[in-house]
Amino acid sequence: MNQTIDTAILERFQLASERIVEIPEEKMLPEGLFSYFKEVSDYLGGVSYYGKVKMERKLTLDEKKKCQKQLFYHQEEEHYEESFLNPAYSVKVLGETLGAPLSAMYMDMTASYTWAAWGRLDLVTLMMEQLLLMYSMATQNMTGDRFDEEGAACDLDEVIRSFYRDYTDVFVREDVESLVDWEKDHLYKIVMESDLTKEDYLYDYGLWIGENELGLREYLLSRSEEELSSMADTYTEGYRIGFEVTGKDITKKKSVSVEFHVGMEPVIRLAVQNFEKMGLHATMKPQPLLSMQGRGASSRGVYVTTANRQALYDHRADKNVYYDNAYVKRRLEVLKDAYEKNKEKAALYGGPAVTEVFGEADFEPVNKKEAVKSSAKQDELAVLDRRDSAEIVNQYIHQEERSFTIIAYPLPSIGEKFTEIFTETVKLNTLDYKKYQQMQQKIIDVLDQGEWAHVVGSGDNKTDITVALHPLTDPKKQTRFENCVADVNIPVGEVFTSPVLEGTNGVLHVSKVFLGNLAYKDLTFTFKDGCVVDYNCGNFASEEENKKLIFDNILYKHKMLPLGEFAIGTNTTAYKMGIEYQVQAKLPILIAEKTGPHFAVGDTCYSYCEDTAVYNPDGKEIIARDNTFSLNRKTDPSKAYFNCHTDITIPYNELGLIEVITKDGEHHKIIENGRFVVPGTEELNQPLEELEQ
Repeated sequence: MNQTIDTAILERFQLASERIVEIPEEKMLPEGLFSYFKEVSDYLGGVSYYGKVKMERKLTLDEKKKCQKQLFYHQEEEHYEESFLNPAYSVKVLGETLGAPLSAMYMDMTASYTWAAWGRLDLVTLMMEQLLLMYSMATQNMTGDRFDEEGAACDLDEVIRSFYRDYTDVFVREDVESLVDWEKDHLYKIVMESDLTKEDYLYDYGLWIGENELGLREYLLSRSEEELSSMADTYTEGYRIGFEVTGKDITKKKSVSVEFHVGMEPVIRLAVQNFEKMGLHATMKPQPLLSMQGRGASSRGVYVTTANRQALYDHRADKNVYYDNAYVKRRLEVLKDAYEKNKEKAALYGGPAVTEVFGEADFEPVNKKEAVKSSAKQDELAVLDRRDSAEIVNQYIHQEERSFTIIAYPLPSIGEKFTEIFTETVKLNTLDYKKYQQMQQKIIDVLDQGEWAHVVGSGDNKTDITVALHPLTDPKKQTRFENCVADVNIPVGEVFTSPVLEGTNGVLHVSKVFLGNLAYKDLTFTFKDGCVVDYNCGNFASEEENKKLIFDNILYKHKMLPLGEFAIGTNTTAYKMGIEYQVQAKLPILIAEKTGPHFAVGDTCYSYCEDTAVYNPDGKEIIARDNTFSLNRKTDPSKAYFNCHTDITIPYNELGLIEVITKDGEHHKIIENGRFVVPGTEELNQPLEELEQ
């Protein structure tokens, strides 16, 4: 075991374990509710047994696989439909009042498997005690053969709300410490001390280990040490250069949070060694496990592909079972306290180094009416919570001092050409940035001549939008667009700006785009003076469902968002790869944003750092760092930021025109009919022409 268990915790764990296994033998409740408590107690009983065995000895690979099969049984697609984890089934059996919240609580209890794998019996004990308290509340509402469902619902609601209020300090502290405290090293030890040639170590994460995790590891182990080192160097150099090009001192920092998909360890171990040579300790934070941590919202931390994407989708809004003013107030208090107690290490945190993945099988989510949903009041509260949380974090982690890097690789599930796509992605990530830098500068020189950029789609693409650009008072020393190469955002290839909102009007449309964990069809936004005034997509038959999908996952529950970024991607090689291998729709936004113009709704790329001067390689200052909203930071900071930023790309094949319009009405074309037309950028068209041939 990785830590000594407190005697009092061990005693509580043993008592709860003994009581949990008795529940299936008692039939004191109505059949439906008894079935719920039996299923959940069987699950936690299995977790308890797993935790006890792990505490006593090392498990064999077969035992680890058997434990996973047993403890993910109800999450797997073939069993999920008739499990209480499925809110539709839970509501069918337990009714509307009890079904959804009890299903949500059960889903959070599945985090216990992860904690047991880490030897965190203290956290497993909390969940077992919570189930026992819920069971006690339910049985107290039995009088003879009569069950008071209304009374039980009231009692269970309070027990669930109390759990999250009472233990938010535990889980928030875990989140903060796993981000900034390199001495919390459980995941670090798995990466750095395991025998990576044996797959046993994968199961020590306590996360779902499927074909992607196994296949990714196996493929990387087949690569040469030189290839793996090159991948690691690209990743860590991107992080280092990110500090360098923005004039930030990396020597002030002592930690970097390393985020990656399980199976990437052969590369990540080498990357960690590189970071350590830079004087940086690697912290590793697990993927969100609980509803209060944002489970399912995105793949961050040390993460895996899920056993059942529909299950994750069904439970995306579970926190609304208990999400109220009292909970948010308490969570913000403990967030502040956790950072205050870790302020020295938080000040030394340099930012994240993220490895993303792409290529999961297509997923068409089903909107279940039984799943937990948010109210309008909760949506408003979530916006304020997000804002206040960001303000607290920024008091301790200074945005103007930190940086980041992001890189992406394909998963085996991308298809039979996985190895070829992986090889091509490695090439993408190591393109000659100086060549792109020179061509992108020629594009910027043209853009700086105008006052507006005009983008028009082609064919079925309905895009027609005019973007107002910041005025230049000294064109010899100033520029609007940043010349972005391969540092923080790998691979190379974009120029971007913060638009002037007033005068930015029109429609943005893309036929298909992959954002976060979801694919959107016919995604459309309408802008007036730089702000979203309407939006829709074609994922569902119902307009209400389509708008809700965007509201929750792109607008992040804001009634309106501004256009925070306008950019032109120049990586035609990435575009060619996507088309050749028929994976364009699966490319993550990190790569996709380089394959055409893109627009980001939310904050600018300079949020919280607007007053820090930044320069292009030609020495010109990038002056387009603010918009109408961010300027509020000087008078009313609560109105300055939205704390979100989502890029949406129009691919070259849906693009008719990008031009810049001068004050005198002259039109200078950047791209016409999907081809770059600025002199000196002809080489960018070569991959596009090769596709036609």
